[in-house]
Amino acid sequence: SSPLQTSGHKGSHDCSKSEEEGEWDFNWCDVGWIRENFDHSYMEEHVRINHFRNHFELTRKNLMVKNLKRYRKTLERDVGRTEASKCDFFPCTFALPSEYHLFVEEFKRSPGSTWIMKPVAKSQGKGIFLFRKLKDIMDWKKDGTRSEDQKDAAQVESYVAQRYIENPYLINGRKFDLRVYVLVTSYVPLKAWLYRDGFGRFSSTRFSLSSIDDKYMHLTNVAVQKTAPDYDPEKGCKWQMQPLRRYLTAKHGRETVESLFKEMDNIFVCSLQSVQKVIINDKHCFELYGYDILLDQNLKPWLIEVNASPSYTPSSQEDYEMKCRLLEDTLNVVDMEGRLTGKEKRVGGYDLMWNDGPVFREDVNLETFGSSCFTANTHLGCVNDREKQLRRLLKPFPGQKRM
Repeated sequence: SSPLQTSGHKGSHDCSKSEEEGEWDFNWCDVGWIRENFDHSYMEEHVRINHFRNHFELTRKNLMVKNLKRYRKTLERDVGRTEASKCDFFPCTFALPSEYHLFVEEFKRSPGSTWIMKPVAKSQGKGIFLFRKLKDIMDWKKDGTRSEDQKDAAQVESYVAQRYIENPYLINGRKFDLRVYVLVTSYVPLKAWLYRDGFGRFSSTRFSLSSIDDKYMHLTNVAVQKTAPDYDPEKGCKWQMQPLRRYLTAKHGRETVESLFKEMDNIFVCSLQSVQKVIINDKHCFELYGYDILLDQNLKPWLIEVNASPSYTPSSQEDYEMKCRLLEDTLNVVDMEGRLTGKEKRVGGYDLMWNDGPVFREDVNLETFGSSCFTANTHLGCVNDREKQLRRLLKPFPGQKRM
């Protein structure tokens, strides 16, 4: 069972009768509940719910890219090309069928390249395939000769066609991506927290471009890897962020890896800023996003997608414990009990990354960094001594024993 079930937080699917009567304080629901109920729900001041009304602006693949492209254009117009280049962290992407002709132009510019097709609103690797020939995606070709009725009858599912990253960083010959957790408690002003724990998700088959049909080689989704014939549930296909960061540091040096993690911070902040003006901010809402980041051989991080409902189903004991910490600390930040002052830069395993502007560490050694240089308050893949920090931070309730 997932930590959500064992910790007793009710999802929308099993909310008790009192919820129907409007007597709930906290709802950890799926996105379907939001779609059907949010606009008809009266929520008192203290009530909290775990999605923003139109979270899909960031978490649907086509809308994420549309918002990032628009944000990049705005930056270029207002601040200049250098600033806009900070948004160059997502692969070249087209929405199909609507941008089919634009896609074909780009496709013909680089013959022989590999592209990846993904349905815009599915998860867990469903419906994804790689291709190198236009005939493989003929279904998405916009055909202007069909009548409106015929078009409706044969409506093809919306996909994105994305340039496939052909040079992924490999460990032991295998491709992996990183799952990172970012918690947004407000969009106006933007307030975002980065969790210290996360993990790499590895494919079970050694990487090669000679076979593009092998999903176990190219897709790192756990839901896909679990069905691989040689999958070992004891070993799983995940590696926690701390040992992964240590591995990269041992191999490439501290400076290179710090620069890589700084580039990932930029991805989190820019992607949130790209939707800041379109997300409907609401003081009742917060969102725990699961970011999927892929590294290439040059240690450049690429944003693959952002998930509104990252999986809390554990694949091992270690994974279970990590997700329990993550959910517990999410509740600590959301702070239903009113135990925080609102000025905290750290709550458990969460570090405040952005608070209407960048947040800097307090322990900066100015002699080392130079007086004009500040270090971001992010510690992804660093020690998560959350219990010690929470003991200092959270006073026990009257009659409650200390942790």
